[in-house]
Amino acid sequence: MNDVSTDSRPEKKTGARVIIAFLMWAAVTINYIDRTNIAVAVPLMSKDFHLSPAIMGVVLSAFFWSYVLFQIPAGWVADKIGQRIGFALSVGWWSLATAATALARGAASLVGLRIALGIGEAGAYPCATGVTAKWFPDRERGRVSGLFDSGSKLGAAISLPATAWLISLFGWKASFIISGGLGLVWSAVWWVCHRDDPEKHPRVNLAELQYIRQGQVLHRGSENAPPMKRYELLRYRNIWAMCLGFFMLNYHAYFFITWFPTYLVKEHHLPLVKMGFLASIPLFVATFAECVAGWFSDMLYSRGWSLTAVRKTILATGMMLAASIALAPLVHSLAWIIVLMTVSKSGGPIAASQVWSLPGDVAPKNMASFVGALQNSVSNMAGVVGPIVTGIILQVTGSFSKALIVVGAATTLGALNYLLLLGKVEPIRPKELAVGADKPPTLTAQNQGG
Repeated sequence: MNDVSTDSRPEKKTGARVIIAFLMWAAVTINYIDRTNIAVAVPLMSKDFHLSPAIMGVVLSAFFWSYVLFQIPAGWVADKIGQRIGFALSVGWWSLATAATALARGAASLVGLRIALGIGEAGAYPCATGVTAKWFPDRERGRVSGLFDSGSKLGAAISLPATAWLISLFGWKASFIISGGLGLVWSAVWWVCHRDDPEKHPRVNLAELQYIRQGQVLHRGSENAPPMKRYELLRYRNIWAMCLGFFMLNYHAYFFITWFPTYLVKEHHLPLVKMGFLASIPLFVATFAECVAGWFSDMLYSRGWSLTAVRKTILATGMMLAASIALAPLVHSLAWIIVLMTVSKSGGPIAASQVWSLPGDVAPKNMASFVGALQNSVSNMAGVVGPIVTGIILQVTGSFSKALIVVGAATTLGALNYLLLLGKVEPIRPKELAVGADKPPTLTAQNQGG
């Protein structure tokens, strides 16, 4: 490193935060590979274990029972012990649970293993939200949130054809063992590459640290104690709007990773491998759409749009595109069904790029993981309800038509929620701490690590 006292050229920023962003993206991608692979195996599992659609709906729902319950504890732990430990433990746990699914012997053991999977996966998004709040300036939050959450679509998109291919070669049990190994490798890499604060990372120089901290309305670091009791967050209208809107969005999202493959097989009579390929198309397009939406939101913000206008515009637009799924019962061509489902699926991630920016936008100091966990906990109750409701509708009517209309209605309500209930998007500041509490720390030469 050049001596700054004799060289007037500005120091070039290191890129440690870029590596952190891509590691988060990889974790969420693996998360959804392990969460979604069961959707491909449903027809074979149902046959092997003699499970009705309603019982299979319970199995698909079981993951969300623990996923919802452990969101808030996972967010609290992530803020308390740091995301370096928290993220590594989370991914390691769910990877072991995924591999153990090969040991299932019926409905009861499947339910138990899906509950174990949900416990592990509960830590992923709270950890990613906390890392984003600490490691990135506000003007990069949209694109980083869009990037890591796009892994959910890419993971599902990879999982569908890859799992179908593995099942065709080795059977459904082997597919769980193979996918479970991915996360164990990731946990080791994360432990080596991440630190809880940029100040403590050996590859963050002073220029990158200044870029991060001076671009944050609130300085966030693990040394800061939360400025308020966690239950006090429920006093704020924006917290409720975030939770309710995300519930509606997830009702839509979880149709695609639970019943969509079965919809293509049962309603459109596709063989397994062809289904895996076609079902992945909406998810691959959605991955791209979310990254573009995150970049576009940051561009609008840099051009003078208020944060509130940016978030609300993209949230409402994405939710209404997602609502187009309700038109599927009117379409009979398989090609047009895939086009319609691609548009609908892309709308959800467009909205999600802003959903996962909101915790960093509104959370008080050192509470981003908890706010993200609270939002995610409520939203994933849709994962508890949605698969069961869809399974019951399918069993009663013998068709997916009414279930698809319900999904479209949910996202329409979500759009109205974000437009009308969500207020000004800004950090929550308790009144007694609102003045002079958010000054960033002094940046010293000890942060010049290279």
